Parts: sequence; C-alpha cells; structure tokens
Amino acid sequence: MDPKSQGPRALALAAALRLVNPSGEGLVLVHGNGPQVGMILLRIEATQDRIPPEPLDVLVAETQGSIGYLLARTIRSASAHPNQDVAAVMTQVVVDGSDPAFAQPAKPVGPFYGEEEALRLREIHGWDLAPGAGGWRRVVPSPRPLEVVEIGLVREAVAEGHLVIAGGGGGIPVRRGRGRELFGVEAVVDKDLTASLMAVALGAERLVILTEVDAVYRDFGGIRAEPIPHLRPEDARGLIDLLPPGSMGPKVEAALSFAEATGMGALITDVDHLGAALVGRAGTWILP
Repeated sequence: MDPKSQGPRALALAAALRLVNPSGEGLVLVHGNGPQVGMILLRIEATQDRIPPEPLDVLVAETQGSIGYLLARTIRSASAHPNQDVAAVMTQVVVDGSDPAFAQPAKPVGPFYGEEEALRLREIHGWDLAPGAGGWRRVVPSPRPLEVVEIGLVREAVAEGHLVIAGGGGGIPVRRGRGRELFGVEAVVDKDLTASLMAVALGAERLVILTEVDAVYRDFGGIRAEPIPHLRPEDARGLIDLLPPGSMGPKVEAALSFAEATGMGALITDVDHLGAALVGRAGTWILP
C-alpha cells in the first residue's frame, strides 16, 4: 500500500467510527497490516546482504507502531468527542507452540520470487517457501490466538470511555515460558480471530468486521453470486469451508465465534455500506 493512500483510508475509517459509535463510548479498533509487512519485507530483501533480517514478531510490532500512530492521529483529529482519548497499544497475543499450524506453514507473506532466488533464500535464511500462480512466496505459520497479554489494560481504557487501537496485524505472536516469560514467535496471527477473541474477553456488545466487499456472498465471483443478509450458526459453519481461506473464511469464523460466545450479533460489510448495514439494509449479520 502506497503511504500516500493510507491517509485518505484512515479518514474514511474515522468517519465510519462515527456511525458505529455516535455517542463516543469506549471502543476497540483492530487493524490489519498485510501491505505494510509486505513493504518492510521488500526493504529487507533489498538490504539483506548488509542488514540481517528482523523476525516476524518484530515486524508486526513495527507495523503496530506506524499504523497505530496514523490511525490514532487521524481519528483524534476527526473526533466529535474531545474528551475521548485515542491511543494505540502494542499488543502481544499468546499462541500455542504445539499448534498444528507450525508443522504446516501456509500463510503467504512478502514478495514473489523466481524459483532460483526462492531456493537461495531458503538456504540462507531457512525460510519455508512455496510456489503459486505468481511465483514463489515465503509461507509462515498462522496459529490460533489464545490470549491477549494486554487485555487488562485495554479493558480499563475502554471502561473509561476511550478508543483503543489494539491487536494490530492480529497481535505480536508470543509463546509463554516460565512464570511471566514471553518469547517472540516466527508467525502471523489472523486479525479477525484476534478481534473476536478480544471482543469476547471484553464483553463487547457488537463485533463489526470491515472488509473490501459489502457482504458475505454465495458463489462469490460467479454468475450466481448472491449476498447473504443473515447467517445462523449452523449455516455459517457449513459455509466457512466453502469460502476463501485467506480472506472471507476467517471473517465468518471470527463472527460466528463471537456470536456463539456472547449471544450478540456480528456484522461483516465494507466502509461504504456500513451505515445501511447497521440498520439491516446491507452487509451480513451473523446471529446467535
């Protein structure tokens, strides 16, 4: 993502937040970081002969800082609630070191490579790389999030009515050691699953997942594509395996997890249709 395009997108998000939270109550915002991590990995590729590459947990932390700063500044400037503080919290997410995802890295990150370069990088860095339609890409584990380390801090800020940016990029993946020890993990965590985990832990009244399409579709991209206005748990479970695993599938899974755990509804839509979706005229609601 071009850095110049991030400002307008942040402004659009700030406007959307006014629809979701017109009264200025405590709110948690979780963001992605895929394009930004991709740009960092390109820089690493360009300087790898001079500067050792940083591990993935550090890259996620870097993007939490840069994106969190941009969002906090933009949202604060556009806010209609001058007494509401806006802050980004560096957020660590505990994963299980024995999660099956570590045995089968499948989440693509970074640029495409030719086969010769991919094999060279595998030899130098020990990376897992896999071929695809556009070439070879690095693949990393994507374990399930189990716990947000800073959830207590987030809970206190939300209870005071503040807006907290947390869980960016799915959170910095860590595993627990002895006592209070935490160790960084070479992995990425799905941001929607982390958002759902946090929403349940905080007792949120609603989970809103904004994406690039206005709703969940049956036969998405096909000639019979049809938006789905509502999904009950049994229908959502049957649909998850039919949806793209790297995009809409985890969003429906996250929404379903929240709805079943809390008895509250979760909404999937895009920024342009958010106003209509909040009153049931667009988007997809996953209901308990």
